[in-house]
Amino acid sequence: MKIIAIGRNYVEHIEELQNERPENPVVFLKPDTALLKNNLPFYLPDFSNDIHHEVELVLKINREGKFIKREFAHRYFDEIGIGIDFTARDIQKTCKEKGLPWEIAKGFNGSAPVGSFLPKESFNDLSDINFHLNINGVQKQKGNTTMMLYDFGVILEYISKFFTLKKGDLIFTGTPAGVGKVNVGDRLEAYIEEEKLLDFEIK
Repeated sequence: MKIIAIGRNYVEHIEELQNERPENPVVFLKPDTALLKNNLPFYLPDFSNDIHHEVELVLKINREGKFIKREFAHRYFDEIGIGIDFTARDIQKTCKEKGLPWEIAKGFNGSAPVGSFLPKESFNDLSDINFHLNINGVQKQKGNTTMMLYDFGVILEYISKFFTLKKGDLIFTGTPAGVGKVNVGDRLEAYIEEEKLLDFEIK
């Protein structure tokens, strides 16, 4: 499986990082070794002093597809979950300043914790899904799919022009504002609506 992620998909997050608003979805990849499951702890790597949390809704692909039309995109995923796109912000900043790719800031081992998934049918409206992240019991990020620049259909239509999607692939759909540094001892709890689907510690 592969992990495909979308950057700069929430306006307030774009503004907090002082990035330009993209004309198309910003796409990057994480290797399968980035995946962290079963609420296992995340160990801070020694190569960065500034690991940031970015909570995101995650789509699980259920069939192979390429050149998917937006109106048919809903056929290609059957579950929605939540995950964290951990980012080594200091490394990313250095790479950006030099005009270099920044995969090492996004795709390092364990940088994609993913929680439980919910059936797509359990949602009344995919364009109105609430989700949030608590750290040590305090809400740090809160988002709703109405806030996305590019909805699920646009995302799948765009990325499937370049990458064939296969069953089991995971699509991270972007993070709302409120990203910040995590520290040893932090407990991260991620929710869709009021259901907790991810709960792990930073070590």
